[in-house]
Amino acid sequence: MKLRLRLFEFEDLPWFPAVIRAGMMDYLRFMISALGTYRPIAPLLAEGLRRTSQTTVLELGAGAGGGTETVWRALEAQGVRDVRITLTDLYPQPAAWADIAERTQGRIEHEAEAVNALAVPAHLLGFRTIFSAFHHFPPEAATAMLRDAVRAGTGIGVFEGAGKHWLELLLAVTVLPVAQLLLTPFFRPFRLSRLVFTYLVPIIPLCTIWDGSVSLLRMYSTGELLHLAHSADPAGLFAWQAGKKRHWWGPQVTYLIGWPKP
Repeated sequence: MKLRLRLFEFEDLPWFPAVIRAGMMDYLRFMISALGTYRPIAPLLAEGLRRTSQTTVLELGAGAGGGTETVWRALEAQGVRDVRITLTDLYPQPAAWADIAERTQGRIEHEAEAVNALAVPAHLLGFRTIFSAFHHFPPEAATAMLRDAVRAGTGIGVFEGAGKHWLELLLAVTVLPVAQLLLTPFFRPFRLSRLVFTYLVPIIPLCTIWDGSVSLLRMYSTGELLHLAHSADPAGLFAWQAGKKRHWWGPQVTYLIGWPKP
């Protein structure tokens, strides 16, 4: 799919109800975690941590933390011991994050205050990552995010849980909504509001269908990702690579990763 459209997503709108946004993020977290979407990029991230001598991953735009536990466990399987992950977002999800912290004995922690991914506070250290969210940023903002990482001298990895194919768009409007209706009662932590706005007033699934479809249409290609990286790093201070990693059961992850040159 070469088409890229700048359509809006509900979760980006400042006035969008927090309870609906949280319900959508809970679904995304459940699906990404259950499917192990980001497991294939663990070797890339492990290499980034080794090259930058860091043991902390700073996740930007973390949403509800979808897939973070899978990545953490996959990193340990790659031999990256004692790695910690700090979750941040412009719209923090403290309830979801507290649940993750409890399950991981505090190895995945969070920043309680809102964090702008384009200007990360100096006290938040670590190899920066952004999962399933880079497409939310128009080219100017996306470049600013990468430039901020270059300026800070820290590595950064951009990961999108799709390969940008038409089949993925078809799944987003057919199979995945059905899965959402079937699986919602099993999402944790439990929220009565999630059930109300899924089954009685189905705002969450309808907005999820729209945002999921638009996400694919807004995704950057690997060539576009490299162009953004070079625009953010005209002096060539970082080593950059972009590509796609395929999961063992079929789906792809599109990525851009960079770290300071020796």
